Amino acid sequence: MGTERVTEPIVRITDKYDLPPTFQIRFAKPDRHTYLLSTSQIIGIPAEKAFSFFERPENLFEITPDWLEFRFDTKGGQSETYEGAEFDYTIRWFAIKIQWHTKIAEYRRPELFTDVQVKGPYALWRHLHTFEPVSEGTLIRDAVTYRVPFGHIGKIFHQLFIKKQLQDIFSYRAVRIAEWADGNFKSKLSSHSHP
Repeated sequence: MGTERVTEPIVRITDKYDLPPTFQIRFAKPDRHTYLLSTSQIIGIPAEKAFSFFERPENLFEITPDWLEFRFDTKGGQSETYEGAEFDYTIRWFAIKIQWHTKIAEYRRPELFTDVQVKGPYALWRHLHTFEPVSEGTLIRDAVTYRVPFGHIGKIFHQLFIKKQLQDIFSYRAVRIAEWADGNFKSKLSSHSHP
């Protein structure tokens, strides 16, 4: 019926990235208008250290693909994360430069935090980050609940482009996170200008 949840199989984009073996990504459609992107990955470092890396908004640049031209706006001076903190970014989405303004809606160190879009390309964007200690280190999970704008046209655009872009973004992110956790992380700041 209308409340049935449709879950797609785990997606592996092995032809583009050498994905970490523990990385999984899934898409679901909890209702007619909402999508749910879920990822999980185990990294061999303590949850506190993982949380410290992810709570720093400037680190998003390091784990975001270059084609998105992600930039953290440091003009506001805000870089500390806490419940209620707000951040500004710019991205290039389908060749259009877009301002993205987010707010930390929930913050429980070192377990989780949730950022929500206040202004940006989506009709809804709510990203829950969780960090769970496991015997191998930390199980990192992302749960992104989102809606695309423009009704039926937006749904078609999602199927043709947005879903693939999100798969690419989160797969790239998994590779960069594994490099960081394994000590093989090379900062992009040395090869790119980053205001």
